[in-house]
Amino acid sequence: MVGLSVGEKNFIKGGIAQDLRTDGRKRLAYRLIYVEIGVIPQASGSARVKMGATDVIASVKAELGKPSPSYPDKGRVSIYVDCSSTAEPTFEGRGGDELSAELSTALQRCLLGGRSGAGAAIDLSSLSVVQGKVCWDLYIDGLVVSADGNILDALGAAIKAALSNTCIPRVQVSADASSNEQPEVDVSDEEFVQFDTSSVPVIVTLTKVGRHCIVDATSEEESQMSSAVSISVNREGHVCGLTKRGGAGLDPADILDMVNKAQVVGSELINDLDSKIAAAEACEEEES
Repeated sequence: MVGLSVGEKNFIKGGIAQDLRTDGRKRLAYRLIYVEIGVIPQASGSARVKMGATDVIASVKAELGKPSPSYPDKGRVSIYVDCSSTAEPTFEGRGGDELSAELSTALQRCLLGGRSGAGAAIDLSSLSVVQGKVCWDLYIDGLVVSADGNILDALGAAIKAALSNTCIPRVQVSADASSNEQPEVDVSDEEFVQFDTSSVPVIVTLTKVGRHCIVDATSEEESQMSSAVSISVNREGHVCGLTKRGGAGLDPADILDMVNKAQVVGSELINDLDSKIAAAEACEEEES
């Protein structure tokens, strides 16, 4: 990104202090969100989300696997993000690899409650087929096509939209599934179960610039941040995960204030996203 002059930096900070950002938004307002679903036909589910000039794609692939011995009654979800080198010059080489790893870890923490999946916002028990023997593994891939700030929130929204588009084949299990042998399963080619996304949260990133916090920061605004906290919030307003970046420390009172703001903004974001997903689903049905 092109470096900003001192005047441009002061203009950004001054506008945020007065609750009027350079693009006309208030501090806690998102850019217009665009949602398209079913963008990758060969995936179990997929979606494209644009927030301003930030453009991301998420796809879901469902495969049968064996559950972890630590969580025999749950399926597994893996998240991996790829930052396209065409999205931003700094994504070339090691810079892109580091950001991909950072985003993957942050999504894992915000949506799944950490590497183990314990306390996951995504209901892993719904992915169990035969306890201790067969489960569904969901492989979620995110691609950053274009970057103009707030990539994590956009990826979180795209994953929620992709999961709402995900259909998992219905599975018939052999009668002797209770035996010690690995049970035989018959995967249907015609009957599918739609993935339940009612508990899947959205991610709200609050970026601190000067003394104030903003949501959906652009790249220019992010360049002036001291720190940022990303909070995943579900439909009930419960916090499902939290991650921080940036070197500056935060007072516990500031974090509590960020959580309160995220709960309010998150509720609005979920409603907006749900309506956009429903409209995208209706559009897809009309086209088919």
